[in-house]
Amino acid sequence: MLEGKATARPDTLTVEEPLEIRVGGKPLSVTMRTPGDDFDLAAGFLVGEGVTRAVSDVAAIRYCAGATADGVNTYNVLDVSLADGVAPPDPSVERNFYTTSSCGLCGKASLDAVRMASTWSVRDDPLRVDPATLSSLPDKLRAAQRVFDRTGGLHAAGLFSAGGELLCLREDVGRHNAVDKVIGWAARSNWLPVTGTVLVVSGRASFELVQKAVMAGIPVLAAVSAPSSLAAELAAEMGLTLVGFLRGPSMNVYTGAHRLGLVPAPV
Repeated sequence: MLEGKATARPDTLTVEEPLEIRVGGKPLSVTMRTPGDDFDLAAGFLVGEGVTRAVSDVAAIRYCAGATADGVNTYNVLDVSLADGVAPPDPSVERNFYTTSSCGLCGKASLDAVRMASTWSVRDDPLRVDPATLSSLPDKLRAAQRVFDRTGGLHAAGLFSAGGELLCLREDVGRHNAVDKVIGWAARSNWLPVTGTVLVVSGRASFELVQKAVMAGIPVLAAVSAPSSLAAELAAEMGLTLVGFLRGPSMNVYTGAHRLGLVPAPV
């Protein structure tokens, strides 16, 4: 509708399709995602769940041929083969139903199941970031969102250096998927832990996104919207710097303000 007149024109919509992740042929999770960078998504998901900790933990990732009864490959089913000696996922990781594009924790048996011990301590990361540099990152993230420009319906996650250089950007209909794709890119690039970096997300900062950052060894998570109370609680517990409402020159720093030079570093 434009100036009271109805018009008809084609529109580009965000693609949303299910992706089933299997490990060793056994179904592990189904998530609603935007197709693309699926191998990164699977790799990042496994890092976030504590299944893998190095690129060498994964022997292969492949689309399942003949994913349907008539033998058609839908490219919506992935199978991950773990390297010899790598333990299969704990049963608590298994999702009991679909993970929606807005919630990555659906189907978890309990909150305790996601409070897992990380291989690395982000608390000890010596990263320091200039607040002015941090303030510039959302604009850099938005400028790099090519698919969002066409659809207006995607979340983004970007990994930045301390100096503000964009290292990796991924888009997805689900913000947790976008983060998994970034972490999976780092994992497949043999970069775990992902020290000395800032993860910027286009939406809010949930508990799960803090968990994923911690599990990957990322010391700073910044969101353009609000964090949840549980996200701030976990960030404080793990020593992660959590920033919300990062918009222009203003921001709210909930935990780890010493990395921005705002308070002395904790002893």
